[in-house]
Amino acid sequence: MKAATGYLFIILLLPVFFLLAYFSSKEVRSFDTFDHVIEKQIQLDKTNLSQTSLVKDRNGETVLEWYSTVNRIILPSEDIPELLREVFVLSEDQHFYEHIGFDLTAMGRALTINIQSNGIEQGASTITQQLARNLYLTHEQSYNRKLSEILYAYKLEKTYSKKEIIDLYINSIYFQNGAYGIEAAATHYFSRGTLELSKAELLFLAAVPNNPTYYDPLTHFDRTKARQERLIDLLVKKDKLTASEATEIKNSPINLTVHERVDQAPDYMTYVQNELSQLIALSEGLTDEEQIDNRVKEVLASGISIETSLDQSLQNRAKTAVSDNLPFIDVEGSVAVIDHTNAQILALVGGKNYQKGEFNRSFQAYRQPGSSIKPLLVYAPYLQETQSSLSKTVNAGELCIGNYCPENYGGKVYGNVTLERAFANSYNTPAVRLLNEIGVETGFRYLTSFPFKKLVAEDHVLPAAVGGFTYGMSPLELTGAYTSFYDGGYQQPRAIRKVTDLQGNVLYEWKEEKKQVWSAETVNTMRSLLSETISSGTARKAHISRVTYQGGKTGTTNNYQDYWFVGLTDTLTVGVWVGRDMPSSIENIEQYSPHLYIWKAIMSQ
Repeated sequence: MKAATGYLFIILLLPVFFLLAYFSSKEVRSFDTFDHVIEKQIQLDKTNLSQTSLVKDRNGETVLEWYSTVNRIILPSEDIPELLREVFVLSEDQHFYEHIGFDLTAMGRALTINIQSNGIEQGASTITQQLARNLYLTHEQSYNRKLSEILYAYKLEKTYSKKEIIDLYINSIYFQNGAYGIEAAATHYFSRGTLELSKAELLFLAAVPNNPTYYDPLTHFDRTKARQERLIDLLVKKDKLTASEATEIKNSPINLTVHERVDQAPDYMTYVQNELSQLIALSEGLTDEEQIDNRVKEVLASGISIETSLDQSLQNRAKTAVSDNLPFIDVEGSVAVIDHTNAQILALVGGKNYQKGEFNRSFQAYRQPGSSIKPLLVYAPYLQETQSSLSKTVNAGELCIGNYCPENYGGKVYGNVTLERAFANSYNTPAVRLLNEIGVETGFRYLTSFPFKKLVAEDHVLPAAVGGFTYGMSPLELTGAYTSFYDGGYQQPRAIRKVTDLQGNVLYEWKEEKKQVWSAETVNTMRSLLSETISSGTARKAHISRVTYQGGKTGTTNNYQDYWFVGLTDTLTVGVWVGRDMPSSIENIEQYSPHLYIWKAIMSQ
């Protein structure tokens, strides 16, 4: 009885509203029309339905269907089957093509039936009202909302054609289990597009939106099938189907093939999300974090395709390499794989059992680099500044500069050694002497060629030569810097190639150019040093066969808290970090050299 009274209240209120709108807008010599009042008061400022966005790998395969709660794929008007339009109009709003957004006759009929049954047997919402509710309003059960729904529906009818409204409706309605719109429903329940469905399958899906929970195809299949057959009978009654067609459709099998949401490579996708924010912010000149977050959500909801450089084979290989070589409790690892010929990030491992939403060590962990910083801060700058040969000798003996007295590994003293030997065996005192010779600021001038986010002024001291930094760097940052030893140039590695709309129009892409850091002579000499480290130095266990070139540098931090290895071949630069999230000694696993074997397992294939 309460619901019936509500409908009666709304019906009686409409004429009153029209009169109020008329007289309240009357001025001394003129007045606004009702349409003008609605035009000013009701703003249709967001008729774009949110859509599912797609992230694709380097081969164009979908890796992630990106949406929060609304899984929707907009189906163009020309691809919507006429049968769907007919069945929704006949079952939901038979006067759709005659009314102006609301149907007073239907509201009166619903009122009569509801009064007789002392309950809610029939509703009176038109298709346009349902669309208005889906686009602009909530599903709150109140008379204010119902009146707003009517006014918005009226405005929709004044703004869009009937065909546009029914097509928006078909793309907006809920089909249960997170699927909004017919295309998402077809994909979810049948793993096929709408145009690939039979009439029986289309009408089966058309049975769901009337009451998505009650007609859930996965939990109440029989109910959905029974309503499908009632819809078929209605189509026959209205001469939209013949009796023989109806029988054939009813007897057609309905075999659900549920499509599971594509959500692969969480390590890599977490970084893509981070990089997308950077790309949009840079492209649109945004700096406020809240503004950036809102804009990213808006772009994703519009339905975009994000083309990435992800190599799924390499990604899987890197994940396996980390898990296979780190059986130790609480010991974690991360990997960054970069194609240095084009600055594309091919794979990222955020942890040995990384799950979406967790701390991603590949780009969020900042750790001391140990000796892995020597090529970038000491040796390459020294060679660039002095053009020295590798046969030049440097003292690897004891050293004190002021109160700073670094030691070689194990406290050993070696005397004068060549640059090649000092580098390959990662002696510490020679590195400090070389940085001191060219000047700390000179070394850091080269280091700031790379986007190490957490470098601070306090880092500009001699202990930095052996990895003593305030915060350190992430595996992705350090690996990216090593790509400069391919040809002397540096371009920040990126995961995203370009972002397009679902029609293929480019929306965003990086427009960065490579800058030269090292001379060709410095690169050649550094590649020789890096190669010697693998062939006879501290990275011998990482040696692989059947490659034209391989080189790299190890790094171990104080108290054995971190193990690093960054190495490169002709096409790839790969960085590996091993340690605990809460830094503590892992000296007990040093003999296993997991960082070297992870690198080798990735590169051997």
